[in-house]
Amino acid sequence: MNTSSAYRNSSSAGDTTQRRILVWDAPVRLFHWLFAACFAGAWLTAESEHWRLVHVALGYTAGGLVIFRLAWGLVGTKYARFSSFVRGPASVWRYLLGILRGHPQRHVGHNPAGAVVIVAMLALACALTMTGWATYNDVGGNWPGEVHEALASIMLALVGVHVAGVVVSSWLHRENLVGAMLSGHKSGHPDEGIKRVWRSVAAIVLASVLAFWWWQWQVAPAPIAPGSNAATSHQTDRDDAD
Repeated sequence: MNTSSAYRNSSSAGDTTQRRILVWDAPVRLFHWLFAACFAGAWLTAESEHWRLVHVALGYTAGGLVIFRLAWGLVGTKYARFSSFVRGPASVWRYLLGILRGHPQRHVGHNPAGAVVIVAMLALACALTMTGWATYNDVGGNWPGEVHEALASIMLALVGVHVAGVVVSSWLHRENLVGAMLSGHKSGHPDEGIKRVWRSVAAIVLASVLAFWWWQWQVAPAPIAPGSNAATSHQTDRDDAD
């Protein structure tokens, strides 16, 4: 197991130096909350034709955020990199056994079980974006839409598992993991913290998302006002079709 991401035994002399350290950089935290907001918004607007363009924009945004997260998982800070938390089945099993035996091993970054859920969510988000694009552009018939809905339900279930895991881990280790993802700080040894917040990268990501939303707003078709000639023509076409 990666000793850089797991706490030393609580009986070690080094515990006297534990203090508040920086764990989650700004890009990771921004991705986490923006992705959560995009998925929630896309889920709530999925069945509404009136909000279809919002649904599509949020879906594309989530897909773009995942692309960024995959890149940052390769070149980002210590606990952002996949190499720091993605482990094999044996590590996941040992971690789960520790929980069952009442001796869970605390990790400064993501624990091995949480990493499985995170990777699954990233993969599902990619599949959701592709099937959503195919559905919106009428590519491939009806099956992309059906797959898209099924994947969205699986993603919602994974979100539930993720939230439950955060609650359980927060209780087991007596720490506020939600607060840590907001502030970026947790308790640990001084040599375990990261050095830079990378606010500049987070600012670029946020500016890109806002620019994309602005562009989507600009190219969105204007709504048809009731009583207008276009609305009357549209209603006539529908009546003729019926």
